[in-house]
Amino acid sequence: MLKDKVAVVTGAGSGIGRAVARKLAAAGARVVVSDIDEEGGHDTVAAIGAGGAEAVFFKADTSRPEDNDALVAEAVKRFGGLHVAVNNAGIGGPMAPVGEYPIEGWDKVIAVNLSGVFYGMRYQIPVMKRGGGSIVNMASILGQVGFRNSAAYVAAKHGVVGLTRNAAIEYARDNVRVNAVGPGFIKTPLIENLDADTLKALEGLHPIGRLGEADEVAELVLWLCSDKASFVTGSYYAVDGGYLAQ
Repeated sequence: MLKDKVAVVTGAGSGIGRAVARKLAAAGARVVVSDIDEEGGHDTVAAIGAGGAEAVFFKADTSRPEDNDALVAEAVKRFGGLHVAVNNAGIGGPMAPVGEYPIEGWDKVIAVNLSGVFYGMRYQIPVMKRGGGSIVNMASILGQVGFRNSAAYVAAKHGVVGLTRNAAIEYARDNVRVNAVGPGFIKTPLIENLDADTLKALEGLHPIGRLGEADEVAELVLWLCSDKASFVTGSYYAVDGGYLAQ
C-alpha cells in the first residue's frame, strides 16, 4: 500500500504515534520515527525492524522550528524524499478553568500541539510538492467541542483542524493532501496515570462503552496516507466511539 514511500511520524515513541509508525511500516513505508523520548523511539524502531520493515529514529522537539526542519532533512538524507507525514506529537497540559489557567502551561501546550503541527507542515510541504504526498495531523474530539478545564488543549486542537483545512486548500493543486484525525479517549500513556474511577467515567462518555485502542486510530491514519484516499483532503475524521454524535 505504501511501498517505496518515505514517512515521518512525530510523537512515535509510544501510544498512537507508535501504532501509526508500525502500521505505515507494515504497509511498506520506510519510516523516520521521531520523539523527544529516545528510549521509546528506539523501541518503536526495534519493533518495526522485528517485523522486517525499515525505520530509523531521529530525536526532535516539535515545538522548535529548527528541529522540524532537521527532521525533514533527515528523511530526505536517509531515504531520498518525503511522501507521508503524521504530525502526532502532543501533550495534555494542566487542568484548570480559563480564569486560573497557568500562563506557562498555556504557552507549552500551544507550542507543542498547535505550533508544532504548523512547523511540521512548514518544512514537510516544500519537499512533498516535488512529487505529491499526504499529511495527517492528529487533532482530537476536542478539536470540535469543549472540555472543562482543558482550555489550552481544546484551543490547540481546534486550531489544528483549521490549519489542516487551510493547508489542504492551498496545496491541493500540488497533489499534497492534508487531513485531520480526531480520536476520542484512547488507551495511551497520555491517560495511563488516571485513577480507575476517572478512567471508568471517561469510558462512559463514549456510547460504544469503552476507550479506544491506538491501533484503531492507526488504521484510519493508514487509509488517509494511502492512495485509497486519493480524493480526500481538507477533512476531519473522528474515531471516537460515538462521542461526537451525542
